[in-house]
Amino acid sequence: MKNLFLLILIAGISACVSRTDENEELRKQILSNEYFPFVKEKALEIVQTGFNAGDGYGEVWIRDYNTFIELSAEVFNLEVLRENLLVFFRMQGNDGNIIDGFIPADKAGSGYDYIFSDLEPRYAGHKNTVETDQESSLIQTVYKYVQATGDNSILEKRVGDKTVAVRMEWAMDFLMEHRFQKEYGLLWGATTADWGDVQPEHDWGVYLNEHTHYAIDIYDNAMFLVALDNLMELLPEKKGKWQQVHRQVSENCRKHLWDETRQKFIPHIYLNGSPFPEDFNEDEIFYHGGTTIAIEAGLLSKDEIKASVEKMKENVKASGAASIGLTMYPPYPEGFFKNEIMYPYGYQNGGDWTWFGGRTIQQLIKNGFIEEAYELMQPMVKRVKENDGFYEWYTVNNEPKGSGTFRGSAGVLAKAIEMFREWAQNQN
Repeated sequence: MKNLFLLILIAGISACVSRTDENEELRKQILSNEYFPFVKEKALEIVQTGFNAGDGYGEVWIRDYNTFIELSAEVFNLEVLRENLLVFFRMQGNDGNIIDGFIPADKAGSGYDYIFSDLEPRYAGHKNTVETDQESSLIQTVYKYVQATGDNSILEKRVGDKTVAVRMEWAMDFLMEHRFQKEYGLLWGATTADWGDVQPEHDWGVYLNEHTHYAIDIYDNAMFLVALDNLMELLPEKKGKWQQVHRQVSENCRKHLWDETRQKFIPHIYLNGSPFPEDFNEDEIFYHGGTTIAIEAGLLSKDEIKASVEKMKENVKASGAASIGLTMYPPYPEGFFKNEIMYPYGYQNGGDWTWFGGRTIQQLIKNGFIEEAYELMQPMVKRVKENDGFYEWYTVNNEPKGSGTFRGSAGVLAKAIEMFREWAQNQN
């Protein structure tokens, strides 16, 4: 019996030594990585030139600002960061809704049905109504601003007749009053490809219309859960109201959207029918972006995270894509979206987006999958150096597309690099 105990003890010690050795090797790789310094420096270089999403966009978008405000905090003073946030609150709708983005009024061109506010005459706003993430994105951005700067006085700043704190709750109330489907207890939006903002039924596809097929998906609801976590931390006195909502939405995500057999989230629950052919099995599609945000929202166990990432890796290999930023697999077939950019493996329909791949890396680091995260990070940092920039998305052949200064991509990679370095430094 003593011999058996000794054998078990020795085996345990050996495993610990082996793990320590592996950690030390990984620590050295992280601290000597040839791409990390270049990528971080390049990221700082592009964020200090402005706040629009990238060189292909004139607007400051809240869903993008949410992913690079922490990086911007390294090069801008808090007053500048704060002012951008206040513009979104000044342009808040009369029902509490939040715009997607804003642009100087004299630069507003054709296309959008622009939104104007007496509280902010300098800018024109726009809102892609097929989305249900603008309100959640703003709450998350305010939270990151406070974390990065320590300035929680923004919460008491008056905008019109309401403080920012009141307006934040008002934005969440908008979702509960205007985007909440009571039967399922979840938020709804238009049918889009995962986190995308293009519906199938229109040549552009960013506005709800008479042809819209309303649907529930994991991305919108996971973003909402993260926002509620942030809101309750910023406004602990409001926890009693929002904790119950958070719990119910979490439970309903698992009940209605999680496919236990396939170990994945279903793409959509349809509320007025599907826009796709009856013989099309949409449940075969694995949404990478929504799954990543679900991990951030705490909806998956460690075993489920591992299974999800293994599936993502299989999808990347099957598609031929270069990185874990692949939006989904398989993509929707040709012609399923009227917008021509949504061809298979095009744009949001199976394009490879560092903007989300970097967030997947962050969640792997947070949940202890350091070695796997480091391996999956390499294709994304390598192509930044090869292309000398942060492109909006890539084809499955790793060809850069869209804006070459996409600040969201810079933000998520820079944050992941800092998380790797923090882990490595803590190994001493």
